[in-house]
Amino acid sequence: MEFDAVLIGPRRAREAARRWWPGRTINDELDACVAECPDKVALTAVRIEAGESTRFTYAQMARMADRIAVGLARLGVTKGDVVSMQLPNCWQFTLLYLACSRIGAVFNPLMPIFRERELSFMLNHGASRVMIVPQRYRGFDYEAMLRALHPELPALQHVVVVGATEQGKPAQHSFEALLSGPRWEDSSDAEAILTRNRPGPDDVTQLLYTSGTTGEPKGVMHTANTLFSNILPYAQAMRLGRDDVVLMASPMAHQTGFMYGLMMPIALRASAVLQDVWQPEAALALIAQERATFTMASTAFLGDIANGAIAAGTRVPTLRTFLCAGAPIHGALVERARMALGAKIVSAWGMTELGAVTLTRLDDDDERASTTDGVPLPGVEVKVVDENDLALPPNVAGRLFVRACSGFGGYLKRAHLNATDAQGWFDTGDLAIVDERGYIRISGRSKDVIIRGGENIPVVEIESLLYRHPAIAQVAIVAYADERLGERACAVVVAKPGVAVDLPSLVGFLKSHRVAVQYLPERLLLLDAMPTTPAGKVQKFRLRDMLREADKEVS
Repeated sequence: MEFDAVLIGPRRAREAARRWWPGRTINDELDACVAECPDKVALTAVRIEAGESTRFTYAQMARMADRIAVGLARLGVTKGDVVSMQLPNCWQFTLLYLACSRIGAVFNPLMPIFRERELSFMLNHGASRVMIVPQRYRGFDYEAMLRALHPELPALQHVVVVGATEQGKPAQHSFEALLSGPRWEDSSDAEAILTRNRPGPDDVTQLLYTSGTTGEPKGVMHTANTLFSNILPYAQAMRLGRDDVVLMASPMAHQTGFMYGLMMPIALRASAVLQDVWQPEAALALIAQERATFTMASTAFLGDIANGAIAAGTRVPTLRTFLCAGAPIHGALVERARMALGAKIVSAWGMTELGAVTLTRLDDDDERASTTDGVPLPGVEVKVVDENDLALPPNVAGRLFVRACSGFGGYLKRAHLNATDAQGWFDTGDLAIVDERGYIRISGRSKDVIIRGGENIPVVEIESLLYRHPAIAQVAIVAYADERLGERACAVVVAKPGVAVDLPSLVGFLKSHRVAVQYLPERLLLLDAMPTTPAGKVQKFRLRDMLREADKEVS
């Protein structure tokens, strides 16, 4: 496939001159690991429900990557072909990316929760040649789904199934029979296959689809340079090195897991521990067993593991840092997690298109993790502008633009949506405030703004307050149409089990916190669960659709 990564070329000279693009690929890093520390444990992959662990040293990992790479070539995969997979956090995930990189294939990880509708779009859009799935995962039959979907995917040549068996042996279409079993690396043409099509640092190496908080997903293209230019300063900011052990329970089919759970440990010559099913008790046990020092996940994971540690009376002394991203962290959670885990809680904000953009510093007061999203990483610039693209002063909310060495190469087949100007500024679609010290706070999405009678409602502030309400498990503030004021605010709430919630109690709670009357929600929608993206972000566009449909029924 031809990849229209049009945002790479114009930046090449600038980023090289500034030395932000390291000019190395994951192949270079893995080869260096084998040369420097071949017998070090590189990867430990744990299957929680099966109670199994698989370990690879760096030498073993490189050899298996070569084996799978030649196996993919035997299936007809060549440079520029897209290889998709829908796997949980497992050793096959990591090894497949390394194998694709050996032969210049483009790796396309897909979240395990995707089903026919999402997959038919993504696999056709990316013209995937090979799709790798588990036979079953968490009770769902992925093999049956892909077999039924295959006729609708003209570019897809092979469906490879991890764990597929026939009469007690690996099936012909299994991962084991096609890729990880045969000693392909010993074949006479293996060396040529493994060297002739290795990608350069500016070739597209990853195709990752956006979660779709606002509608149809877009295919984000990244190169080794854009990924490593973020990973390396990120690791430096977190003071990570070769002696660290990174626990990754956040899905590796999301940028968080991929960049910081798969690529970063290899770049650091460190060790990675993968957890395939999220269970906070299991995560605590793994941290203790593997002596994990660092992890990154969403706010929900942090709350779970803090509560688990408190309930068990367990501390995890090796864990120095828990980096939290994906949603604002509330002050009470930072305090509880700090007390329960003993680790530093770091707040971060980023995007699939950019990787991590801002982080709070390790030396910052704990309060900053709950009141800000941090400062830009080296190689990243941010600005907040008004509706006329004019820069705003500190502490004034506006549209957030980012110019970063880690910026993506563009959206596959949709260059007109790249939202990047001639100077390299990317319109994030977020609203933010930057204070006098350069710390940013995301205040909402530009499409999530609620303007009530000409007054902007501070959505994130109201949501943060409501998260302190004793009856609320989840909350989102969204707009609904009003003939007189244009828009009003609705609180969409998932209540805690066995607790009643009503609008007067919410309003009274906010008034007790001295919230201005015009900011108060004027409607309540109770749900059993929020519609979310695979990354756990609330899909507010779907909530707005629910409200519109409800209003139509009333009218």
